[in-house]
Amino acid sequence: MHQCVAWPPLEHLVPMLLGRYGTMRENVLGLQVVLPDGLILHTSGLKGRAKKSSAGYNLTSLFVGSEGTLGFITQATVKLYSIPEAVIAAVSSFPSVKAAIATTVEILQASIPIARIEFLDELSMDAANRYSKLGLPVAPTLFMEFSGSPQSVEEQTVMAKLIAKENGGSDFLFEKEQEGRARLWKARHQWYYAGLALRPGKKGFTTDVCVPISKLPDVLLETKRDLEMSMITAPIIGHVGDGNFHSLLLIDPSNSEELQMAKDLGVRMARRAIAAGGTCTGEHGIGRGKMELLEEEMGPVGIALMRRIKDALDPYHIMNPGKVIHC
Repeated sequence: MHQCVAWPPLEHLVPMLLGRYGTMRENVLGLQVVLPDGLILHTSGLKGRAKKSSAGYNLTSLFVGSEGTLGFITQATVKLYSIPEAVIAAVSSFPSVKAAIATTVEILQASIPIARIEFLDELSMDAANRYSKLGLPVAPTLFMEFSGSPQSVEEQTVMAKLIAKENGGSDFLFEKEQEGRARLWKARHQWYYAGLALRPGKKGFTTDVCVPISKLPDVLLETKRDLEMSMITAPIIGHVGDGNFHSLLLIDPSNSEELQMAKDLGVRMARRAIAAGGTCTGEHGIGRGKMELLEEEMGPVGIALMRRIKDALDPYHIMNPGKVIHC
């Protein structure tokens, strides 16, 4: 099914349902874009509604995630999915970060069609318990959701439980009713504010990287060790179904030493991801803060081509100037 919506900031959508439905990029079928010269572009054709097309360049993907530097998105045609017949949320805690991430990798390798799987480390769980009054163990934890037919959901949960148990995971805490599921996911969605409450008066410096699933355990563990050595309170969460994770570094921005330490940690995190075949940003974008990292990730040929595209579409650099690439 298709749905047309007016929703310009596509690049800022948070993909928590990646496990089954993919990222926003795969779910956008077409865009209406106002170009810098005022012309209106329909990226999938003037009347394009086909499920697939090999006609010309993929203009839709060019504009999705371009952070407003190439044009202003005024409409998006996106895929719609039917509401599953059965949905169950589950929570399982683990003795270590390594065990939780290993469970994630094995669930994905077993081709279990999990709808979403989210990781919270022990600091994040402490924050969530305090802020949302969950009463769950303060340990590395996976929040999961299974959907489909009742029989399919039962099969998925049985397989996932076996994998979790082999990695030392606790018995699953299930939430079958909408109210219970909403309470769990609301706690997850409030992670940022829960994290800030760990250190009242501090501000949050957020990070964002994405790595191949096979590299996720090593990169996440190395990142956690780096954060712990810094003495900065920094809870970690991850949309681990696609290798994407974040840390919230709680600092006093007026303290130049703390601010520089947070920036250095963020750069090391990004470079660690790039070295593992990942990216310096899975969701938040480049903006101004990661332009040098983008150059490291893409290389001179990729950056040069991006500049040529920018110059061709926006020769006067009026669209979100000073973002993504140096022009």
